[in-house]
Amino acid sequence: MTLSAYEIRERISQRNGRLPAPKISFEFFPPKTEKAEAALWRSVDRLESLAPQFVSVTYGADGSTRDRTHAIVEHLKTKTDLETMPHLTCVGAPREEIDQIADDYWNMGVRRIMALRGDPVGGADQRYQPTEGGYAYAVDLVEGLARRHPFELAVAAYPEVHPEAPSSTFDLDNLKRKFDAGASMAITQYFFNTESYLRFRDRCVLAGIEQPIIPGILPVTNFATTERFSLACGTAVPTWMAQAFEGLDQDPETRNLISANIAIEQVLALQSEGVEEFHFYTLNRADLCFAVSHALGVRPSVKENDDQSRIENEAQIVT
Repeated sequence: MTLSAYEIRERISQRNGRLPAPKISFEFFPPKTEKAEAALWRSVDRLESLAPQFVSVTYGADGSTRDRTHAIVEHLKTKTDLETMPHLTCVGAPREEIDQIADDYWNMGVRRIMALRGDPVGGADQRYQPTEGGYAYAVDLVEGLARRHPFELAVAAYPEVHPEAPSSTFDLDNLKRKFDAGASMAITQYFFNTESYLRFRDRCVLAGIEQPIIPGILPVTNFATTERFSLACGTAVPTWMAQAFEGLDQDPETRNLISANIAIEQVLALQSEGVEEFHFYTLNRADLCFAVSHALGVRPSVKENDDQSRIENEAQIVT
């Protein structure tokens, strides 16, 4: 029987006396225009108030945003208090270049890296070929980074199996190898079928994986785009979800309400199964992730609220 969000809240509250606020983290990506960059920093400013465990910055599937990623990470490290985790991939660079990037990050104060294979040059529909003289796969990158510096290394996991994996067993074995090579946690591809994550977590335990498998949560801003991307990356889109967004292509406000509700219920369902940490794919937009976090009990600190009130009061006095 599927429980409603209200029933899940009641069960958790009865067990713990209150609904515990989850630990959260956020993903951002390098913008391509000045307008998009301004939107990114507005989102960072708003979500920073929620004191996330860390924020990640993507690298571009084929390594195409390397310089922009580095610039954003540097800004986050120098202008905010956020723990920052840049993505780093194997694609398009020899080992020496990737090692230098890792050294630069370490010297900058970065202590976390998301180590990924990356998509093929030319797009995900191309066949992946390791870069000559480079790290061939994510497990090799993890080994190299672990030798270079004592980073906390995160890797990708796929509850519904990586689309290029020949089998779920192969995919799970590959994840285990990444942990054995030095990874300390995994963040999953987003999913909408909560049971897929829970069964995947069970299989990880049986495989001897003890490190955290943090679920990736995607609050949907555009269902049609999400549906197309999900087909490419192997994420199942439930029929009920398609029905929920049906007819709302020109109604973003209603879409956002439905999206927030779906994400809240998904996190609550996972919390009821003992999951305590969640990674939100923001798409560089703060509103949905902020609303979902607020509903889950993640709020700005009292001090930050007091500071904001003081600023607003001072502004009223001046005017």
